[in-house]
Amino acid sequence: MVSSVTRSQFVASQLALVVSFLPAMMLSGFLFDLRSAPVVVRLISYLMPARYYVSLLQTLFLAGNIWSIVIPNATVLGVIAAALLGFSRMATHKRLA
Repeated sequence: MVSSVTRSQFVASQLALVVSFLPAMMLSGFLFDLRSAPVVVRLISYLMPARYYVSLLQTLFLAGNIWSIVIPNATVLGVIAAALLGFSRMATHKRLA
């Protein structure tokens, strides 16, 4: 989606790093415990797909396949992936077929 909006590969990579990777790393719960974060930061972290991915991986590695945690996290990741795919489809003006 970022590549469809920008004109050069360098700008796309820099924008993707700043907009997605850095906030996702900080707000995923991987580096810092989100329970000790302010309420506003915790609410923003629910918009990050990395939060659900980290929760999913922690559950699978530490406790096994607890389906009451795996299914909701995987569902949210699927919905976010479908939304991003739809947005990138709208941002791309060319037809592939």
